[in-house]
Amino acid sequence: MSDLHALSGAYAVDALDDVERARFERHLAECEDCRAEVQSLREAAALLADDTAAAPPPGLRDRVLADIATVRPLPPVVPHGASRLRRRWLPLLVAAAVLAVLGVGLAAWQPWTSSAPTLTAADRVLSAGDAQAVRLSFPDGSTATLTRSVSEGRAVITTTDMAPPPAGKVYELWLQHPDGHMAPAGLMPVRPDQTVLLDGDASAAVGAGITVEPAGGSPEPTSEPIALFDLQQA
Repeated sequence: MSDLHALSGAYAVDALDDVERARFERHLAECEDCRAEVQSLREAAALLADDTAAAPPPGLRDRVLADIATVRPLPPVVPHGASRLRRRWLPLLVAAAVLAVLGVGLAAWQPWTSSAPTLTAADRVLSAGDAQAVRLSFPDGSTATLTRSVSEGRAVITTTDMAPPPAGKVYELWLQHPDGHMAPAGLMPVRPDQTVLLDGDASAAVGAGITVEPAGGSPEPTSEPIALFDLQQA
């Protein structure tokens, strides 16, 4: 009968069928721990009932209720101190089930996550306070913009309507050092609109370039750049 203990969450949010409800209520009459837990869950539901957050994604309620047995995997016959610890974490363990039944979006209540968005390395460069941008236009109307942040130590290429390279060729990126050396900085995917983070430390770069290279890239440029970004003029 220990599996009945796991039904306290579903019972509290009225998610049991008639047979399960009858079985659990008979068990509830004899189990003080389950009565206390059901009361705690109902109090949590009452506090969340007025939440005005967006509706949960389709199917969330069914998935949560299907997994409700995992909310309380241990039977209530435990040492007194362990019981108190389990109840201290109870709101976090059952929040998903309560929110789903009430129609409250999980995005509105996630105490285990930070409210600050996670930025990619490219996003950090583009939004940096010291970001420098150089924009070039090509004869066919396409554009490419190099953005470099010294504080981030990286550079990003952003393209719009860029034509694909010739068959069997790739676009390769380069960082230009103060001594004029062009260091390989990665290959560009074949897409007209994209944002590409260059490989390597760009903090001391004086420029960057794009060349057309054989498939797989080259250790050094084999052709004149189709685009050369001068960071010293930015």
